[in-house]
Amino acid sequence: MKLFIDTANVSEITEAASWGILDGVTTNPSLVAKEGRSYRNLVAEICQIVPGPVSAEVIATDADGMEREGRELATIAENVVIKLPITRDGIKVCARFAEEGIPTNLTLCFSPAQALLVAKAGATYVSPFVGRLDDIGQDGMQLIREIVQIYDAYEFPTQVLVASVRHPQHVVESTLAGADVATVPFKILEQLFHHPLTDIGLQRFLADYRAAKDVH
Repeated sequence: MKLFIDTANVSEITEAASWGILDGVTTNPSLVAKEGRSYRNLVAEICQIVPGPVSAEVIATDADGMEREGRELATIAENVVIKLPITRDGIKVCARFAEEGIPTNLTLCFSPAQALLVAKAGATYVSPFVGRLDDIGQDGMQLIREIVQIYDAYEFPTQVLVASVRHPQHVVESTLAGADVATVPFKILEQLFHHPLTDIGLQRFLADYRAAKDVH
Protein backbone atom coordinates (compact mmCIF):
# COMPACT_ATOMS: atom_id res chain seq x y z
CA MET A 1 0.00 0.00 0.00
CA LYS A 2 1.17 3.50 -0.81
CA LEU A 3 1.56 6.15 1.88
CA PHE A 4 0.74 9.79 1.11
CA ILE A 5 1.07 12.68 3.54
CA ASP A 6 -1.98 14.89 4.01
CA THR A 7 -0.59 18.39 4.51
CA ALA A 8 0.52 21.54 2.72
CA ASN A 9 3.35 22.23 5.16
CA VAL A 10 6.67 22.14 3.28
CA SER A 11 8.70 21.32 6.39
CA GLU A 12 6.52 18.29 7.17
CA ILE A 13 6.65 17.10 3.57
CA THR A 14 10.43 17.51 3.38
CA GLU A 15 10.94 15.59 6.62
CA ALA A 16 8.58 12.76 5.61
CA ALA A 17 10.21 12.53 2.18
CA SER A 18 13.62 12.11 3.84
CA TRP A 19 12.42 8.86 5.47
CA GLY A 20 12.22 7.15 2.09
CA ILE A 21 8.68 5.84 2.57
CA LEU A 22 6.59 8.66 1.09
CA ASP A 23 4.73 8.00 -2.17
CA GLY A 24 2.73 11.20 -2.62
CA VAL A 25 0.93 14.20 -1.11
CA THR A 26 -2.68 15.32 -0.74
CA THR A 27 -3.63 18.93 -0.06
CA ASN A 28 -6.89 20.84 0.18
CA PRO A 29 -7.84 24.53 0.37
CA SER A 30 -8.04 24.42 4.19
CA LEU A 31 -4.51 23.01 4.51
CA VAL A 32 -3.12 25.51 2.01
CA ALA A 33 -4.84 28.43 3.78
CA LYS A 34 -2.96 27.57 6.98
CA GLU A 35 0.33 28.18 5.20
CA GLY A 36 -0.55 31.71 4.07
CA ARG A 37 1.06 31.32 0.65
CA SER A 38 0.06 31.43 -3.00
CA TYR A 39 -1.72 28.17 -3.85
CA ARG A 40 0.09 27.77 -7.17
CA ASN A 41 3.55 28.51 -5.77
CA LEU A 42 3.06 26.17 -2.83
CA VAL A 43 1.87 23.29 -5.01
CA ALA A 44 4.79 23.86 -7.37
CA GLU A 45 7.26 23.64 -4.48
CA ILE A 46 5.63 20.48 -3.13
CA CYS A 47 5.83 18.87 -6.58
CA GLN A 48 9.57 19.52 -6.63
CA ILE A 49 10.04 17.86 -3.23
CA VAL A 50 7.92 14.79 -3.96
CA PRO A 51 8.03 13.18 -7.41
CA GLY A 52 4.89 11.12 -6.71
CA PRO A 53 1.27 12.26 -7.12
CA VAL A 54 0.36 15.60 -5.53
CA SER A 55 -3.38 16.25 -5.22
CA ALA A 56 -4.42 19.89 -5.65
CA GLU A 57 -8.09 20.75 -5.15
CA VAL A 58 -10.33 23.05 -7.16
CA ILE A 59 -12.38 25.72 -5.39
CA ALA A 60 -15.20 26.14 -7.90
CA THR A 61 -18.47 24.22 -7.48
CA ASP A 62 -19.75 24.45 -11.08
CA ALA A 63 -18.48 22.27 -13.93
CA ASP A 64 -17.06 25.10 -16.05
CA GLY A 65 -15.24 26.60 -13.07
CA MET A 66 -13.88 23.21 -11.96
CA GLU A 67 -12.65 22.44 -15.45
CA ARG A 68 -10.99 25.83 -15.82
CA GLU A 69 -9.27 25.61 -12.41
CA GLY A 70 -8.33 21.97 -12.94
CA ARG A 71 -6.65 22.67 -16.26
CA GLU A 72 -4.73 25.55 -14.69
CA LEU A 73 -3.56 23.39 -11.78
CA ALA A 74 -2.52 20.63 -14.19
CA THR A 75 -0.02 23.01 -15.83
CA ILE A 76 1.95 23.40 -12.57
CA ALA A 77 3.75 20.06 -12.82
CA GLU A 78 3.37 16.64 -14.42
CA ASN A 79 2.67 14.96 -11.07
CA VAL A 80 -0.31 17.16 -10.12
CA VAL A 81 -3.57 15.25 -9.57
CA ILE A 82 -6.76 17.30 -9.83
CA LYS A 83 -8.94 16.93 -6.75
CA LEU A 84 -12.67 17.22 -7.44
CA PRO A 85 -15.75 16.85 -5.22
CA ILE A 86 -18.19 13.99 -5.74
CA THR A 87 -21.06 16.01 -7.16
CA ARG A 88 -22.77 15.87 -10.53
CA ASP A 89 -20.48 18.61 -11.81
CA GLY A 90 -17.41 17.01 -10.27
CA ILE A 91 -18.19 13.66 -11.89
CA LYS A 92 -18.82 15.40 -15.21
CA VAL A 93 -15.41 17.11 -15.14
CA CYS A 94 -13.76 13.90 -13.97
CA ALA A 95 -15.06 12.06 -17.04
CA ARG A 96 -13.79 14.84 -19.33
CA PHE A 97 -10.36 14.77 -17.73
CA ALA A 98 -10.22 10.97 -17.84
CA GLU A 99 -10.69 11.07 -21.60
CA GLU A 100 -7.69 13.39 -21.87
CA GLY A 101 -5.47 11.47 -19.44
CA ILE A 102 -5.55 14.15 -16.72
CA PRO A 103 -5.32 12.33 -13.35
CA THR A 104 -8.06 13.01 -10.81
CA ASN A 105 -8.83 12.39 -7.15
CA LEU A 106 -12.54 12.44 -6.29
CA THR A 107 -12.92 13.51 -2.70
CA LEU A 108 -15.52 13.50 0.09
CA CYS A 109 -16.70 9.95 -0.61
CA PHE A 110 -19.05 8.55 2.03
CA SER A 111 -20.86 5.70 0.28
CA PRO A 112 -20.24 2.74 -2.04
CA ALA A 113 -22.73 4.23 -4.50
CA GLN A 114 -20.62 7.38 -4.79
CA ALA A 115 -17.49 5.25 -5.25
CA LEU A 116 -19.19 3.37 -8.09
CA LEU A 117 -19.94 6.63 -9.92
CA VAL A 118 -16.36 7.75 -9.41
CA ALA A 119 -15.01 4.56 -10.97
CA LYS A 120 -17.48 4.77 -13.87
CA ALA A 121 -16.24 8.32 -14.56
CA GLY A 122 -12.66 7.03 -14.82
CA ALA A 123 -11.12 8.72 -11.78
CA THR A 124 -7.55 7.88 -10.84
CA TYR A 125 -8.36 7.89 -7.12
CA VAL A 126 -11.42 7.90 -4.88
CA SER A 127 -11.02 9.34 -1.37
CA PRO A 128 -13.38 7.80 1.22
CA PHE A 129 -13.30 9.70 4.53
CA VAL A 130 -13.15 7.06 7.27
CA GLY A 131 -12.61 9.35 10.26
CA ARG A 132 -15.61 11.54 9.52
CA LEU A 133 -17.83 8.45 9.30
CA ASP A 134 -16.45 7.21 12.62
CA ASP A 135 -17.24 10.63 14.10
CA ILE A 136 -20.96 10.15 13.43
CA GLY A 137 -21.08 6.59 14.74
CA GLN A 138 -20.62 4.71 11.45
CA ASP A 139 -17.86 2.24 10.62
CA GLY A 140 -15.56 4.07 8.24
CA MET A 141 -13.46 0.99 7.52
CA GLN A 142 -16.53 -0.96 6.42
CA LEU A 143 -16.88 1.56 3.62
CA ILE A 144 -13.31 0.81 2.52
CA ARG A 145 -13.97 -2.93 2.50
CA GLU A 146 -17.14 -2.47 0.41
CA ILE A 147 -15.45 -0.19 -2.14
CA VAL A 148 -12.50 -2.57 -2.51
CA GLN A 149 -14.91 -5.47 -3.05
CA ILE A 150 -16.83 -3.56 -5.75
CA TYR A 151 -13.70 -2.40 -7.55
CA ASP A 152 -12.12 -5.85 -7.47
CA ALA A 153 -15.30 -7.52 -8.73
CA TYR A 154 -15.47 -5.30 -11.80
CA GLU A 155 -11.73 -4.67 -12.20
CA PHE A 156 -12.11 -0.90 -11.99
CA PRO A 157 -8.65 0.71 -12.19
CA THR A 158 -9.61 3.56 -9.81
CA GLN A 159 -7.42 3.38 -6.69
CA VAL A 160 -8.92 3.51 -3.20
CA LEU A 161 -7.22 6.33 -1.29
CA VAL A 162 -8.19 6.23 2.38
CA ALA A 163 -8.56 9.76 3.79
CA SER A 164 -9.55 11.37 7.10
CA VAL A 165 -7.18 9.01 8.90
CA ARG A 166 -7.38 9.57 12.65
CA HIS A 167 -4.87 7.06 14.09
CA PRO A 168 -2.32 4.36 13.14
CA GLN A 169 -4.94 1.60 13.35
CA HIS A 170 -6.79 3.20 10.45
CA VAL A 171 -3.61 2.72 8.39
CA VAL A 172 -3.28 -0.93 9.43
CA GLU A 173 -6.96 -1.65 8.74
CA SER A 174 -6.71 0.06 5.36
CA THR A 175 -3.85 -2.25 4.44
CA LEU A 176 -5.78 -5.33 5.57
CA ALA A 177 -8.84 -4.18 3.61
CA GLY A 178 -6.81 -4.00 0.40
CA ALA A 179 -6.82 -0.23 -0.08
CA ASP A 180 -4.29 1.16 -2.54
CA VAL A 181 -3.30 4.29 -0.61
CA ALA A 182 -3.70 5.89 2.79
CA THR A 183 -3.12 9.62 3.12
CA VAL A 184 -1.97 10.44 6.60
CA PRO A 185 -1.28 13.60 8.63
CA PHE A 186 2.35 14.09 9.65
CA LYS A 187 1.57 13.31 13.30
CA ILE A 188 0.09 9.92 12.38
CA LEU A 189 3.04 9.10 10.11
CA GLU A 190 5.33 9.68 13.08
CA GLN A 191 3.19 7.45 15.29
CA LEU A 192 3.62 4.55 12.87
CA PHE A 193 7.26 4.28 13.98
CA HIS A 194 6.49 3.84 17.64
CA HIS A 195 5.73 0.88 19.84
CA PRO A 196 6.49 0.86 23.58
CA LEU A 197 8.31 -2.47 23.35
CA THR A 198 10.58 -1.10 20.62
CA ASP A 199 11.47 1.89 22.81
CA ILE A 200 12.04 -0.31 25.87
CA GLY A 201 14.07 -2.81 23.88
CA LEU A 202 16.31 -0.08 22.47
CA GLN A 203 16.89 1.36 25.94
CA ARG A 204 17.88 -2.09 27.22
CA PHE A 205 20.27 -2.67 24.33
CA LEU A 206 21.96 0.66 24.99
CA ALA A 207 22.10 0.02 28.75
CA ASP A 208 23.64 -3.43 28.18
CA TYR A 209 26.16 -1.96 25.75
CA ARG A 210 27.22 0.73 28.22
CA ALA A 211 27.48 -1.83 31.01
CA ALA A 212 29.66 -4.13 28.90
CA LYS A 213 31.83 -1.21 27.83
CA ASP A 214 32.37 -0.18 31.44
CA VAL A 215 33.51 -3.72 32.31
CA HIS A 216 36.25 -3.57 29.71
